[in-house]
Amino acid sequence: MGFSEQFKELTGNSPFPWQTELFKLFVQGGYAIPARCDIPTGMGKTSVIAIWLLAREKNPSLPRRLVYVVNRRTVVDQTTAEVERYKKHRNDLAISTLRGQFADNREWSADPSREAVICGTVDMIGSRLLFSGYGVGYKGKPLHAGFLGQDSLIVHDEAHLEPAFQDLLLAIQREQTSGRQQDRNRIRVMELSATSRDAQQTHPLTLTPEEQAATKDSPGVLKIVGERFRATKRLHLVPEWDKSAEQVAKLAIDRFKDSGKAILIFVREIKSVKTIVSAVEKSKLPIAQLIGPMRGLERDRLTDPRSADGSPIFARFLPPPKPDAPDSERWKVTPALGTVYLVCTSAGEVGVNISADHMVCDLSTFESMAQRFGRVNRFGKGDDTEIHVVHPKPDGFEDKAPDPRRKLTLALLERLNGQASPAALSGLDEKDRAAAFAPLPTILPTSDILFDAWAMTSIREKMPGRPPVEPYLHGLRDWDPAETNVAWREEVGLITEDQLDEYSPEDLLDEYPLKPHELLGDRTDRVWAELEKLADRFPNSPLWIVDKQGKVEVVKRFAELAADRKRAIERIERRTVVLPHNIGGLTESGMLDGDHPKSPKADEDPRPINNDVADVLLVQTKQGLLPARTRIWDDDKQFDEKTKGLRHILCIDFPPPETIEDGTKRTWHWFERPIEKDNSKNAVEPVLLDAHVTDVCQSLETILGNLVLDPDAQQDAKLKSALRIAARFHDLGKARDLWQRSIGRPERLNAICFGKSGRRWKPRNIADYRHEFGSLVDLQSVPEFQSLDDDSKDLVQHLIAAHHGQARPHFTAAQIIDPNHRTIDCEPLAVEVSRRFARLQRKFGRWGLAYLESILRAADWHASATPSEFFKEGVDS
Repeated sequence: MGFSEQFKELTGNSPFPWQTELFKLFVQGGYAIPARCDIPTGMGKTSVIAIWLLAREKNPSLPRRLVYVVNRRTVVDQTTAEVERYKKHRNDLAISTLRGQFADNREWSADPSREAVICGTVDMIGSRLLFSGYGVGYKGKPLHAGFLGQDSLIVHDEAHLEPAFQDLLLAIQREQTSGRQQDRNRIRVMELSATSRDAQQTHPLTLTPEEQAATKDSPGVLKIVGERFRATKRLHLVPEWDKSAEQVAKLAIDRFKDSGKAILIFVREIKSVKTIVSAVEKSKLPIAQLIGPMRGLERDRLTDPRSADGSPIFARFLPPPKPDAPDSERWKVTPALGTVYLVCTSAGEVGVNISADHMVCDLSTFESMAQRFGRVNRFGKGDDTEIHVVHPKPDGFEDKAPDPRRKLTLALLERLNGQASPAALSGLDEKDRAAAFAPLPTILPTSDILFDAWAMTSIREKMPGRPPVEPYLHGLRDWDPAETNVAWREEVGLITEDQLDEYSPEDLLDEYPLKPHELLGDRTDRVWAELEKLADRFPNSPLWIVDKQGKVEVVKRFAELAADRKRAIERIERRTVVLPHNIGGLTESGMLDGDHPKSPKADEDPRPINNDVADVLLVQTKQGLLPARTRIWDDDKQFDEKTKGLRHILCIDFPPPETIEDGTKRTWHWFERPIEKDNSKNAVEPVLLDAHVTDVCQSLETILGNLVLDPDAQQDAKLKSALRIAARFHDLGKARDLWQRSIGRPERLNAICFGKSGRRWKPRNIADYRHEFGSLVDLQSVPEFQSLDDDSKDLVQHLIAAHHGQARPHFTAAQIIDPNHRTIDCEPLAVEVSRRFARLQRKFGRWGLAYLESILRAADWHASATPSEFFKEGVDS
């Protein structure tokens, strides 16, 4: 079967000529892989994923993982849904999205030997590449960096919108190739764009000459290209005669209210959205909105017609499922009839697969306008499509950014002579287009010192010389105000001041990281305006302020934060405010509103609304979609039923007043569902230590059998041997009685060593002892280890020390204890941990070392999720 037939089987469509050309380049591999593809919107750019998948069958040396990066959250979900269709033909393909309620199902990191597609935003992918993953505990940060930064093709869609991130990707590529600490399995970077900023870069992959000449009358697949490339989009430029938002609303209503069509409205500012929604609703016309300041969960549901909570209005703008679509792709909502409106900010501009019949918008910069035009008559089927752009008069532009670029954009639109098709846009001079883009942000230079600092993930405190990564992902824009995220968590209101030492917020958020579906984000000033209202209503409520490194500032009383407005805004800028789940502040549509709920009894009712959706995180299992996380009280009558198949994470004891009726204490248990390809077994009952280690070794053999770690056969064998030895001895330190008691082992089983605890066991925070360090101590007396050469000894020791996220670069002073040895005897080993980390990074590269660590971590995860046997006899039920 040739490429055309395979592509059609996989995607349901025949390939365009440019897609066939890209397939040929992928098959060649190496430097033939284009660094940049300039493909107009609507021409199937996401098919790059399918092309890569098919090309890997011909060229297995292509990167094993494809990382698809976009700068809008909605697009990630749509891209993921597209790739999910490929699994019908590629069952072993791992698919993960790093956002949404299906965020990070860990398929991509469970087995490094599998082909994997990872879809994520600039923040999600970029922070992970820099060892600083947002929403990732410190233990997982090196794992994510290793898997994303090795053996990966990173495809940056609409790269012109995030020039700082594109520069960062190229800087990482250069560092891995020619830097001080070079990597072996380096990333490849491919830029996708419909409107590139770089007018100088040569030899991008573009539409073929026959595609550029295609029309609606062309034969075969070129007819589709012609329809889309030359789609009718009649452009009307309308000077402002009133406030822009009011004029956009009036024009959209007066022109199209009786059309029976789907009308798209784009504006730059949130306040304009409110004006337009109010005007359309007053006209008794249906309208939905897609804007940035919505919580992820509500936005996900709004834009997904497969959800019962999906919007019938939004569904009108989506291509319907194909007749032969599987049940998982069937819609649960019926698209609304008649004239409907969808109003969007930039959240709906980029890559979202929506297509309107007509559009009304205000004027933005050129790259933004090109994206907007791509959301109307996207597939070229309409012949009467109109676009109305309301713009300032010549003297109405301001001098400050980005207005000078908007003025240049207007001049370009005037040259289009009333036609806004992709063909018309591509005919504009490339340099003139680039000049009308939004101003470039200040792009911060990276350095080997910065990469070193970010890679030291076991240092959780603020560290001189290690800045937050966010400015390196997006650059610095003077005209863009700072933003703040908001989330709600039950533990914020439950954990008392006396409990904070034992149950630190940082540790709790390491175990249950904040996921994108829990977060809403907006400009800091707008967020604070709503938070102030909540502070007035709930002055004694506690809250947490979380920075990008995961450090938490506990605010004991909301009133204390609100006492100084200027200082409060500084404290929450570029951070996440986590509120108690029971103080409200969230509307049904997922918007922050300090007056919501407006019940007069809100101050008296301890639970006016539950906004905590931490457990609304789903994973695919053989039984279908099931919750990934569950928190449950020990007195819940359905405790056993609700926790079946789950792995125990932690438990929190609550003294009075958190008691049940008979006065006994309650315990709050946290569980997670083991994520594995095979969910037939789960580590929910005790597992003997020896059995667990055997399982890890067997899992590692499966992984190593499908990997080549080094092109030199002798070196490859040496690396694999080191990994095998590390797997055999990685848990020696668990044999300590101290560790066994810490996992809650019942006293009557004191003679037995366990590797995993039981579901009903109550772990105890007894000491800072780390079993990895204990394993490192015991390893020194293992003859098999002592017979290794120095290089192998270094790697084995580091893999053991780092397999739970420590030793990058150190253990803390409190952790270098061992109940079986004197501290003075342990200290030399602890000092060598940091030196060894530096030596190995020089040898393997920063991402290369993290990747080797992650192979052992993946084997450990697999063994924990699929134990070969449980210990049952004599265990308390």
